[in-house]
Amino acid sequence: MGFALVAIVVLPLFVLVHRYVWRRFVGDTTAAGSPLRRAGTVAAYVLPLLSVGALVSGRTGAPFWLQRVLAWPGYLWLAALLYLTLALLVGEAVRPLLRGLLARRAAGTETATTVGPTEATAGASTASTASATPVTSGANTRTAAPPTAPPAPAAAPSRRLFVARAVGGAAAVAGLGTVGYGTYGVLRGPGVKRVTIPLARLPRSAHGFRIAVVSDIHLGPILGRAHTQRIVDTVNRTQPDLIAVVGDLVDGSVADLGPAAEPLAGLRSRHGAFFVTGNHEYYSGAAQWVDHVRELGLHPLENARVEINGFDLAGVNDIGGESEGQGPDFDRALGDRDRSRAAVLMAHQPVVIDEAVAHGVDLQLSGHTHGGQLWPGNYIAELSNPTVAGLERYGDTQLYVTRGAGAWGPPVRVGAPSDITVVELASKRA
Repeated sequence: MGFALVAIVVLPLFVLVHRYVWRRFVGDTTAAGSPLRRAGTVAAYVLPLLSVGALVSGRTGAPFWLQRVLAWPGYLWLAALLYLTLALLVGEAVRPLLRGLLARRAAGTETATTVGPTEATAGASTASTASATPVTSGANTRTAAPPTAPPAPAAAPSRRLFVARAVGGAAAVAGLGTVGYGTYGVLRGPGVKRVTIPLARLPRSAHGFRIAVVSDIHLGPILGRAHTQRIVDTVNRTQPDLIAVVGDLVDGSVADLGPAAEPLAGLRSRHGAFFVTGNHEYYSGAAQWVDHVRELGLHPLENARVEINGFDLAGVNDIGGESEGQGPDFDRALGDRDRSRAAVLMAHQPVVIDEAVAHGVDLQLSGHTHGGQLWPGNYIAELSNPTVAGLERYGDTQLYVTRGAGAWGPPVRVGAPSDITVVELASKRA
């Protein structure tokens, strides 16, 4: 059913957008049969095929080397297509204004080169009389021919072609520049964000306790071992008391991505590193990944909790595990706890906040949204998530959503930079 919906709705739209982009960048700016038009037309067929290949290769079990070959050009083109299209749409508003400006300039130039009316009339009358005056030479009389006008200059390119090339060039610079900067931000690695969150039931002994929250690392055919190492180094530099990895660690199997995850063994904190599953783990073999991260020294919380320095740390499986009978179980994780103690919950998706409120959780730590990742994706993310990024309160429960440390699909972020958040718990009794 889902695939049929994609085929019926998304694919025709995908084709129409590519047709529009081809027309503005290639059809309107190049001559028929020119090498540039041929190259642009080939690209208009090849690039969308690479994007489709990148999207389906992982889900169809294609060899990992093929996924890597398709991923870089295929996913980057999806981001480029978005921002090239947005830039062209802005250009549609500029196009008629630019044509009008050029038309007025051309009209002004023609007026400026016309001789003043009085001198021109007199001069023209004299010239006309002179040209019509008979010239006598001996017995023969002849009429002098009027002077011939100078040859007209060669025709310049049409204003329409000039405008098409100017708007297309500006759109290309804006769109590709945006994608380039967004890619650099992902490959550079996440920054560190610091947030202080007061908890009413937190004891004075736990005041200042620091949790490094890491989510949505998305190891896969693009982001690999070097990406993991950058994250581990960044986390360790913050010297946290505890590390919370809240899901979507991987996009692929342990067999393909096990080596990429190995640097996680280097995570260091006073109370250890804890892990809960995200929805992408259930696309990638969640049980195998839970076992693997345990081997790397992380502590999976599968609908479970532990007591940490004056508060309870609980974790629930992602709702993506419900199809496998491994979904979140709040009663198991929180049902029999001492409610006089503060509770911090690790849950990948913010949408479970209502269950957290019902079970008396003080703070829920989540990811999943990427902060929208690609503007204006944040507006779409708001439709299905109570909080897209940052800290908000729901009743007596606070929800903090990190934008995540990696990227899914295109390794590009625009308007939603990646982060590792250091949450410092504050006791109101301190």
